[in-house]
Amino acid sequence: MRFIFIGDVVGKGGRETIKQLVPELRREYNAQFVIVNGENSAGGNGLTGSCLRELLHSCDVVTSGDHTWDQKGFDLEIDRFDRMIRPANYHACQPGRGYGIFDNPAGGKIAVIALQGKVFMKESAGCPFETADKILAELPAAVKTIVVDFHAEATSEKLALASYLDGRVTAVLGTHTHVQTADARILPGGTAAITDTGMTGADASILGRAIPDVLKKFSSGMPCRLPVVESGTIRLDGVAVTYDHVSGRASAIESFSKRFEIQ
Repeated sequence: MRFIFIGDVVGKGGRETIKQLVPELRREYNAQFVIVNGENSAGGNGLTGSCLRELLHSCDVVTSGDHTWDQKGFDLEIDRFDRMIRPANYHACQPGRGYGIFDNPAGGKIAVIALQGKVFMKESAGCPFETADKILAELPAAVKTIVVDFHAEATSEKLALASYLDGRVTAVLGTHTHVQTADARILPGGTAAITDTGMTGADASILGRAIPDVLKKFSSGMPCRLPVVESGTIRLDGVAVTYDHVSGRASAIESFSKRFEIQ
């Protein structure tokens, strides 16, 4: 069996690409479950209820990261969506939930956990290792397929968590840096891992943002707006993970990049 995980969705162009390509990806990879990190789907920063509904029309679960609360009012909307997962190691008083257990059309249940890293990250979050242990202790023993979205900056932290959870979860899939890494692997205990799955954003951009504006910021050191590139060729990055739903062990992970033209 397979599930698909798609990297950070950036803006309207990213949302439209999800809408157009996810049905094709389901067929191509014979994948019964699709998870998308959507934390940049509202104008490049955060989420709104409207953007989330759009993504959930095509995907089964949406995760997020350090931009979860960027859009004003989303804290009042998030609890309306039981298929929306924000980082579990946020303070307990924050709305939303950090993991969920969902019916898997392929068979059994699938748990999706979101965690945020601490190294080089601005937002305050609790220890992802401790939080992961706590959640795994809470999950019913019958839930064998467990997917972790680890939203973090440092590749060392991502690899450390994957190794820490090896054999206890099906996959630890990195997000946040928007650049797909070339280190997809199956760890000795049967956990699929990649330090970053990439993004769903404009190909001719810098992390989904307009190149001239990003260059101006870097070359001048001055703050400036970084508009999202919404048209042209949009690149969708992700991975397809092959797994055994009885044991929860992964046997293969394949990274991919697809293209879609938006006028």
